[in-house]
Amino acid sequence: MKKSLVLLFGLAALLLVGWYGYRALVEQRTGFPLPLLAQPEAEQKLPVAADDWHGRIDYRGLDRDFTVLAARPEMAGLAVAIVEEGELRFIGTYGVADKESGKRVMPDTVFRWASVSKGVAGSLAAKLSEEGGLNLDAPLSSWHSSLQLPGNAETQITLAQLLSHRTGLTKNAFDSKLEDGQDPGLLRKQLVDAPLQCVPGSCHSYQNIAFDAATEILGQAAGTLYSDAVQKRLFEPLGMKSAQFGMAGLTGSKSWARPHRGDQVRTLSESYWRVPAAAGVSSDIVDMARWMRAQMGENKDVLSEKALMLAHAPLVRTRRVYSGDLARALGDPHYGLGWRSFTYSGRQLVGHSGAVDGFRSTMIFDPVAKTGVVAMWNSGWGRPFGLPFAVLDSFYGQSAHDWLDLSDLPVPKVSQPPAS
Repeated sequence: MKKSLVLLFGLAALLLVGWYGYRALVEQRTGFPLPLLAQPEAEQKLPVAADDWHGRIDYRGLDRDFTVLAARPEMAGLAVAIVEEGELRFIGTYGVADKESGKRVMPDTVFRWASVSKGVAGSLAAKLSEEGGLNLDAPLSSWHSSLQLPGNAETQITLAQLLSHRTGLTKNAFDSKLEDGQDPGLLRKQLVDAPLQCVPGSCHSYQNIAFDAATEILGQAAGTLYSDAVQKRLFEPLGMKSAQFGMAGLTGSKSWARPHRGDQVRTLSESYWRVPAAAGVSSDIVDMARWMRAQMGENKDVLSEKALMLAHAPLVRTRRVYSGDLARALGDPHYGLGWRSFTYSGRQLVGHSGAVDGFRSTMIFDPVAKTGVVAMWNSGWGRPFGLPFAVLDSFYGQSAHDWLDLSDLPVPKVSQPPAS
């Protein structure tokens, strides 16, 4: 036994010496060092300090703007990550996760994705379709689903049409009933009597309850629960350890952002967690950035180019995204499989935004330049939706708009310390 151990250790030593000898020889002859084994992503240094921010984007200037934005009374906390040319170049965290405790937002603070979750369902559907396990053009009635549409439209509407909001139902049908605590499966059955906005399949009409029939359908196609399929096929291979479904995925985290309205901490509601495909994901900002990099094609072993093209392809024209100057700056708005697309300054962008009580989120990126932004904040204020476009303006080298200009707002009141 001892002789065997000696032989094994000896062999290991020879192999180690042989490798370093070979490495030294190659480096000497070529003048180029061989790459070291990849450092585990969890151990890589995150770009959280100014000395770590490198690229075409004015990170220091944006950091100052984000600081001012997060200090507004309408805000509580803010987390931002920027991917430039496929690399994570910036992580910034600002404000507080909880105004009552004063606990700061950190890179590992978990926020809600809200409707950014819809792109997860679309990506899984595209992946399953590419693998031959799912026919996106089959009618919804091909699966066992609780969804019933007026006029039995589920026998004609396809999964691709469901994921691009072409059920014909009025916008956000029965969302108020979901918020009142009613069961989403029962509500999907009741949609048979819901009013229509258009002939099913002929227009875009944004949904949550109907969209979440994808939870049932994609779970069947994957042969497991929808949440398990997402974890095993997408989040785990991408190293997204903080990304979870359900309320416990938020509140069970070491650091999590409480929802706010002004200075008031809101009570969490479970309603939209009960529609996982529509709004069920939570994670920290680092994992959200990992998800965006995958959508840029940086993880082809998980999401291939074909799957991404299928998920992002514009399938139906939509109304304008956002409002005001931002809406006017975005052209040709379309919706794909859980993903929005539009033009900005002559470039095609892809992304989605989300909103539930006390939380907002956004992910906008240029798939050609592999540059984009993810941001999450724990308040209902809409001004930060312009944040990604300020970053892209910096990358593109243009200054036609100042999306982070707050000069039209009153100066925040600064509380004075009590007189001594």
